[in-house]
Amino acid sequence: MRLFLCEKPSQGKDIGRILGATQRGEGCLNGSGVTVTWCIGHLVEAAPPEAYDAQLKRWSIEQLPIIPERWRVEVKPRTAAQFKVVKALLAKATHLVIATDADREGELIAREIIELCGYRGPIERLWLSALNDASIRAALGKLRPSAETLPMYYSALARSRADWLAGMNLSRLFTVLGRRAGYDGVLSVGRVQTPTLKLVVDRDREIAAFVSVPYWAIDVALSTGGQAFSAQWVPPDACTDDAGRCVQQPVAQQAAQQIRAAGSAQVVSVETERVREGPPLLFDLGTLQEVCSKQLGLDVQETLEIAQALYETHKATTYPRSDSGYLPESMFAEVPTVLDSLLKTDPSLRSIMGQLDRSQRSRAWNDGKVTAHHGIIPTLEPANLSAMNEKELAVYRLIRAHYLAQFLPHHEFDRTVAQLACGQQTLAATGKQVVVKGWHLVLAAPEHEGGAGEDGDTAVRSQGLPALPKLHEGLACPVAEAEIKALKTIPPKPYTQGELVKAMKGVARFVTDPRLKQKLKDTTGIGTEATRANIISGLIARGYLVKKGRSIRASDAACMLIDAVPAAIADPGTTAAWEQALDMIEAGQLTLDVFIGKQAAWISQLIAQYGSASLSIKVPQGPACPQCGAPTRQRSGKSGPFWSCSRYPDCNGTLPVESGTSKRGASRPPRRNSSGRKSP
Repeated sequence: MRLFLCEKPSQGKDIGRILGATQRGEGCLNGSGVTVTWCIGHLVEAAPPEAYDAQLKRWSIEQLPIIPERWRVEVKPRTAAQFKVVKALLAKATHLVIATDADREGELIAREIIELCGYRGPIERLWLSALNDASIRAALGKLRPSAETLPMYYSALARSRADWLAGMNLSRLFTVLGRRAGYDGVLSVGRVQTPTLKLVVDRDREIAAFVSVPYWAIDVALSTGGQAFSAQWVPPDACTDDAGRCVQQPVAQQAAQQIRAAGSAQVVSVETERVREGPPLLFDLGTLQEVCSKQLGLDVQETLEIAQALYETHKATTYPRSDSGYLPESMFAEVPTVLDSLLKTDPSLRSIMGQLDRSQRSRAWNDGKVTAHHGIIPTLEPANLSAMNEKELAVYRLIRAHYLAQFLPHHEFDRTVAQLACGQQTLAATGKQVVVKGWHLVLAAPEHEGGAGEDGDTAVRSQGLPALPKLHEGLACPVAEAEIKALKTIPPKPYTQGELVKAMKGVARFVTDPRLKQKLKDTTGIGTEATRANIISGLIARGYLVKKGRSIRASDAACMLIDAVPAAIADPGTTAAWEQALDMIEAGQLTLDVFIGKQAAWISQLIAQYGSASLSIKVPQGPACPQCGAPTRQRSGKSGPFWSCSRYPDCNGTLPVESGTSKRGASRPPRRNSSGRKSP
């Protein structure tokens, strides 16, 4: 019997339909000589410390470090019935095809089960980038050898075990140290979550420490030939800060008087540059999350779920957990099919379709830039837009627009900078004149700040600029008004979820150690496209991050945690270096055992160094207990931080941190460790 092992029931149904396996069985679909079964996400999970030794159920520093000699996994109780089905089918299978998601985690999901069940028969790999019928048939026609994707399993296993070592050991270490210092909650420490949290804590502290500085600017209203335009005063260097802003009010006031008195400004020079912007790349998941956070106000987890639904449920777009915005050059042959299917899906595209150059090959087609996955694009077959909800439709249209943009001309505009003399003062006027709208026909420019095209920096500076009248050297332009503006420097903005994902992806720029910075690739981030949303959601669930509108801020508990742990644990550069090592494992340049050995040595070193340390923790003091009047302490619960009576368990009065209203007699939320299990 040939067995296909999928990741989810919906995938099993799609693949089974193409294979002719449509007869429903228990947890599977049967056909002639073929069976399709599925996991429900991870059917097994890493065993907790107490599975290795019952005494480890109690948290103490003396038992650390916990480093398994032989790693164990356990069947998840919630999906034990489906695991039993898969195990029985593997025992009867003569040939296995792994058909889980085409990424590291998909490889881990399948191969952990294969190892646990002891299957030793032949294995092939189905590599799917889309779940529409044509893509499934094409992938079934070119199954990959098992050995080709095996290194991805080792990389995912290395990630899983490294996370276990850090989470189990360091959470226990610092929680126990915290209790000695008077903090009664769990200090949850993670290999990726803690450096991610530090990014937010650092940004919030930068905002809190920011001192606003006043400065002055002058907007000058000019005209020529009956057409009005605006210029800005260029202050002399002697009165400016590093950003070129005038910080001396008397100088600005005197300049404004001189400009008004002069009555006219003379054009000294005019420079016009023709700028050509290529279309933005196709979406990878992180960029999609960033844009959807900014444009649609979606949480990163919500964007991932929508992208997954467009892929799995609607069959409208390709695999979403991609880290590449490029396409294989071979896929250029599919362009006519994709464009025809888009028109069938949405006939209102007919007018824009007539403007596309189907033979145009943009920079998105590049074999050298494609990773295990390609950019997220529409599939080869028509989709049903009426079946999508409002948010799904909005995300689908963004993905579709990025694809269509590849076949439109470059966006071209003339960027003009004019310098003018007005009395003893210098003015500058900058304008933009669109020459060819190009791909802006389908995409609005603000969506692509910082990455719009071949000259993205120039493009960003030019966005929002007005058109200038025709100017030439020596032209006199009357002054209508010179308005002095009292302004203040503004602090950095808090992170949104999308911006935090962007920071996680490009974490190398936050690394200060010159040796580590040189070692890290510019593209090395922390977390992966598949895990970043879960990391952020987990920090919110633990109460370390708090949502405030579209922004996220660090809680008091988060700041306390970052201050408590050593810099090496919270340093994004350390984690980014480990992520780079995971890539080396996948490339066959590093072994799983060597990597885990280094992780274990690092954990052991930290425990030896800090096991007897005293943490300097400022335990937040809350309002009086609503039941007995005793002081309260902030603790972390299942739904976030809360104030709990310091006399607990004798008194169980609590207060929510945010609202300040009491919950008399409310039960105390369970404390949980980094794996989500209740801690003692």
